[in-house]
Formats: sequence, C-alpha cells, structure tokens
Amino acid sequence: MTHHLKKEKNYRYIEVGEGTPIIVLHGLMGGLSNFSSVLDFFSANNYKVIIPELPIYTMSLLKTNVKSFAKYLHEFIDFKGFKEVILLGNSLGGHIGLYHTKHYPDKVKALVITGSSGLYESAMGGGYTKRSDYEVIKKKAQEVFYDPAIATKEIVDEVYETVNDRNKLIKTLAIAKSAIRHNMAKDLPKMYTPTCIIWGKNDSVTPPEVAQEFNDLLPDSDLFWIDKCGHAAMMEHPDEFNQILIGWLQQKGF
Repeated sequence: MTHHLKKEKNYRYIEVGEGTPIIVLHGLMGGLSNFSSVLDFFSANNYKVIIPELPIYTMSLLKTNVKSFAKYLHEFIDFKGFKEVILLGNSLGGHIGLYHTKHYPDKVKALVITGSSGLYESAMGGGYTKRSDYEVIKKKAQEVFYDPAIATKEIVDEVYETVNDRNKLIKTLAIAKSAIRHNMAKDLPKMYTPTCIIWGKNDSVTPPEVAQEFNDLLPDSDLFWIDKCGHAAMMEHPDEFNQILIGWLQQKGF
C-alpha cells in the first residue's frame, strides 16, 4: 500500500477521501494493506476511509483484549471528531467493531463484518506449536483463503515473523482467550445498528454457520455470500465485496 501513514498523538492511520467516514478494523494477522481495494474504491465514491493501526502488539499484556481495543477505537473516533461512523471489520476487527457498537451505539451509523470472531473462536491463536517450521506456517496461512495463491510469500513471512516473536505470540494467545471471554451471543439480540454481513462460503476459520448465526441473532442485519471465498473476502474477491457493500450502503441511505 502506497498511501501515507499519518502519525498523530499515539495513533497511526491511513486516511483517504472525503465524505461519510468508514473506519476499517484489521484482524489479528491482517495488515493494513489487506484493505487496499476497499480504500481505493470507497475513497473514490464519496467516503472518507480511515484504517487505524490497532495496538494489538503494543498494549500492555493486561490490556491486550477486545475490550481495550474497543476503548482505543472509541478514543480514536473522539480524537478525529467524528460524530458518527461506519465500522468495517474483518476477523478480530469485526469483533472489536461489534464490541464497540454494543457500548457506543450512538457513534455507529452502520456496521460491516466479514469473517468476524465474536461467536466462534476456536481458530484464534491455536496451531502454533510448530511455529519454527516455515512450511507449517505457510500451510496455515494458505488455509485462510479458498485460493492458496492469495497467501503470498510476503503474507506468510509476516505471519511467520509474528508467531516466532515471543512477545507477539504471548499477546496473540491473550487475544484468543479474550475473544472467547467476550462471546457476544447474548448481546447481539439487543444491538439494533444496521449490520451488513459479507461472508466467504468456503471460510474454514469462521465457517458459514457462524455468519448465519450472526444474521439470526442481530435484529437488523443482511447476509451476503461470496462463492469460492475464504476468511478474507475483501482480499480474495475485492470487486464483488465492494459492489455488495456499496449496494447495501446506498440501499440504506448511508
């Protein structure tokens, strides 16, 4: 991603475009570049797209949890002076968006989740016992996608570096435990924020039944499927993802 990373106060973020703010929330192993297509498309279509670098590995261990990340997001929204935002989150980012929306519903115009945790967490943080084995890590990275070729060497290298950094691995496991603690099944029926659920039909990390459960539990949600697609729809089928999302936003008047 060639966009300039702004550094203000204790925040690092990319911001492009003008219009209704869409704040994009990346996942545990997901870099900001995973959303380059979303950034380019929506910033060209009357939205201001902001991708903050979440403090996943820079918070103290005690604060390495979904609740603290949601509070960080709330403070970032206040810092930017936004009255109301659209939140878009993948994987852990979706969970942070959901938790934030539960506590600060007046700040969230709409929520978009794809491959989100929050109901099903067994895939988070596990399987790194052979973390020094590059081929094992490569296979795990490829399993995130329907098309394993999406897991480029750059992506695999980044995951490999993360899980072989002891500090980052400890925090990854802390986040996994936090995600289980912050299961949102009981909260979702009380959350009335309009929610767009976009899910890969072949997601093996958060399987399709998870998307169906989100849709069943949320009072005002719409579920869209993308075929031949894994856990990161915005990367694997960027054009289809963008068209689904802009169609939904326009239909809702956002």
